[in-house]
Amino acid sequence: MLKNNPSTYPLAPLLSLTQGIHWSHQRLLAVASQLSMLVIGMIILTNLIITLGERRLQEEWATQRYSELQTIGTLITDKVSFQQFRTQIFANGELLKQYLSNPTAKQQLKLQEAWLDLVKHIPELLGIALYDPQGNYMFSTPSNFSKDALPPTLLGASRNMGGKEVYTSPLEFVPIEGMLEPYMYQMAWLEKPDQSSMGYLVTYNSMVQMLEAIKPAFSSNKSPMLVLDTQGLLYAGASALAPLSNMPETLGASLRQTYPALWRDMSMSNFGQFHGEEATFVYLKVELTAQPETRREYFLLSYVRNADIAARFSQWQNIVIVASLILTVLAAWVVLLSHMYRLQQRSRQYSIDVANGLFNSDIGFMMVNENARVISANTKAAEATLVPLDELTDRNLQRTLCLDDKTYAELMEQVHKTGQWSGEISLESINGPTLRVHIRQAPRASRGSPHLLITLEDISELVSSKEQAFLSELLCDSTVATALTDANGKLIKINPVFDALMQLNGDLNQDLASLLANDLGNQWQRISAQIAMQGQWQGQILCSPKQAHSNCLQATLKGHVAADGEIDYIVCTLEQAAERGRGTEKRSLVPHRSTILLSLVDLERYFNSLPPPSRLSSSLLLMDINPEGMLSHMSDIDQLANRQQEVEVQLLLEIPANYQILHWQLGKLLVMLPDTDATQAHNFALNMMEKLNSNGLGEGISIGIAGYQEGQTLEQYLNNAEVALKRAKQNNDQNIGQAFTRHQS
Repeated sequence: MLKNNPSTYPLAPLLSLTQGIHWSHQRLLAVASQLSMLVIGMIILTNLIITLGERRLQEEWATQRYSELQTIGTLITDKVSFQQFRTQIFANGELLKQYLSNPTAKQQLKLQEAWLDLVKHIPELLGIALYDPQGNYMFSTPSNFSKDALPPTLLGASRNMGGKEVYTSPLEFVPIEGMLEPYMYQMAWLEKPDQSSMGYLVTYNSMVQMLEAIKPAFSSNKSPMLVLDTQGLLYAGASALAPLSNMPETLGASLRQTYPALWRDMSMSNFGQFHGEEATFVYLKVELTAQPETRREYFLLSYVRNADIAARFSQWQNIVIVASLILTVLAAWVVLLSHMYRLQQRSRQYSIDVANGLFNSDIGFMMVNENARVISANTKAAEATLVPLDELTDRNLQRTLCLDDKTYAELMEQVHKTGQWSGEISLESINGPTLRVHIRQAPRASRGSPHLLITLEDISELVSSKEQAFLSELLCDSTVATALTDANGKLIKINPVFDALMQLNGDLNQDLASLLANDLGNQWQRISAQIAMQGQWQGQILCSPKQAHSNCLQATLKGHVAADGEIDYIVCTLEQAAERGRGTEKRSLVPHRSTILLSLVDLERYFNSLPPPSRLSSSLLLMDINPEGMLSHMSDIDQLANRQQEVEVQLLLEIPANYQILHWQLGKLLVMLPDTDATQAHNFALNMMEKLNSNGLGEGISIGIAGYQEGQTLEQYLNNAEVALKRAKQNNDQNIGQAFTRHQS
């Protein structure tokens, strides 16, 4: 085994770089995206917790405030009831009875002084007034109240209340010291024993002072309380200290106009809470008097600003933010640790795979000791040397590589001098492959000779490819001019004969169409189409008498079809053509037993000249030779004419002598088949399709067959054949269709 040696230390940095932890771009993007999602998620979660906390605090405040409003409403109702009781006591006072029994100035003064003393000691009592039985003002304590007569609806027989009952008015405003003061007045009826009226006693009570008297029921001075009537008018609670933007700022203003959304919610319920953008509101409808005739309902409204709620929640908010930051940092650290763990696991696994796969790759590896004995090898090395793996260990290197003594001595001498050797070794003697062998010295394990690391690569296919390429080059080096071009005719490779014939001097920046412009240039498009359809094209070129050769050259262009069905290469050969070869070939292609008619009149004349039995048993064959999309792929219509001419020549070579062909129109041929029933006509069509397909002319051809019916004209006969042709185009199997045919019994 190899021992630790200082000479191996320089390999450590390379190992750490190769097998250590590597943060790839994908890994960094994954970490960045996960951390970004973590931060965004924690921000959203923190905001959600803070929002829910503030909303929870708002709900708790609203619940507490609603309980306080219920207490305040009860206290106000009790206060009004007490004021009614107090007004009744004032009406039954001894001084008032003395004045009514003896209305003198002295008694009036004494009564006014007693009332004034009551006004000074009762804060919510603004004044007391006395009216005569007709409702006219008599006298009162000093005040700013109106001295007009009482409303007629409260006097005499029109009133619904009397006796010991007290009338309570709605809230109204009165200016006191330059400011509006909300108040309500209470009226008690002064009756004689016979229930006749002696007058009316009216007391005026301040709503503001009433609220001040019950203010200890408030939980906070920062939570104002407003009093509004059922129409939304403000009677108490207006504050000049930074009111809300959509709340009424002065007494008598309407909440319905300043805050329609809040008023809509209040008008639909007797109590509830409303969460606005600036504050949270709590409202409660209270009834000051319970008597139906004097029913008075008002809203008590209180609110707390959302900013105050947030300030109360600020300490908890800071705690939530700090906790969120700590959790974010911990989660980010967990993400990084998880990625580090995966990278370390993969790095450790990679190191193990590198160690295990050092001798388990597609290339053969062997390790040889200082005695040239194989101490380790992998499976590929055993396959390359044709030696079983268990027998390869402790085998001599010279014997393993089938080297003679001289070659082995030279090899080892170079290894000891330069530290390595590379070359090709053939194991043909044991029917083995050809190997590319690379031998190098391993780091020294001791003071003795170093071990050798040997790589074996099977290059048999490469050697075979080189031999085949050499043989192909020898094969092309003949007397026949040969050139390899792409699908457009551009030269790729030529042999010396072609180079000398065309005088190219090795220049491959040419194409066949330009080199043979007079022969191939004008018809290159047609030639390309024929190669695509038939696989090759043949023709004679350079036939001008001005050329050095008296005979023409036979040009053969053969296409090589790729896997996708398209022509990718063309092989062009130029051979000497025999004299009169072209004329002989053409004459051999023209049969003398049949002709092609050019007009329908000629076919009708031929048809009418047939004997009646032949005509009755005849069939008409209509052939469409125009492939779908052919004209869209070709530059002009001449290509279709050339293809039709080739099909006509093939037909003339194959059809019997008694059959007649009509060149009806471009792309369509008619064949009259006398004495032929439907079965024979179908077999004839099948044979023709096989011949055309074998010559590369069967693509896109459809055939329709019709039988003659007694009394038909040639035009009707032709119409039936067209019906059969339509059926043939719908048949994807053989492209042969029949219509109006009959079989012989």
